[in-house]
Amino acid sequence: MRLLILRHAAARPGSPDVADEDRPLSSRGRKRFKKAAKGLAEIVGTPDLLLTSPLLRARQTAKIAGKVWKLGLTEEPLLAGGSPEALVQAMTEHPKDSVVALVGHEPDLSRLLAHVVGGAGERFPFKKGGAALVELDGTDGAGRLIWFMPPRCLRAFRA
Repeated sequence: MRLLILRHAAARPGSPDVADEDRPLSSRGRKRFKKAAKGLAEIVGTPDLLLTSPLLRARQTAKIAGKVWKLGLTEEPLLAGGSPEALVQAMTEHPKDSVVALVGHEPDLSRLLAHVVGGAGERFPFKKGGAALVELDGTDGAGRLIWFMPPRCLRAFRA
């Protein structure tokens, strides 16, 4: 199985009037991620499944990617604060030859990436709109990093 791990695009700053989980993407974040999503489509093609955190900014990011990929999205609560171990365990329910895209948040995503590539305690910080592709070897959650890119590189791949 391959996991395409995506951090949500840039969101509006927090304010006392808006709860953190309700912060939407900024117009700049939305515009830039549309280009990055096209780059992702060039690199990876269309995943088999698109899972997103239930938080607004992640759902909006996943929706942009889903439009490019012509793919619906499914909310996965573990992408909003779940443990890497629990998320990897949930991925074992999907076919071994599938590509699963995950849209979530920091520091959860860098912990997930460190967990699957054996970097216990190490961080792989994702920029907003950045992505990584990992190939999982088996049910134990071990994998290898295929690539890790900031959003500016993803935007450069678009056709």
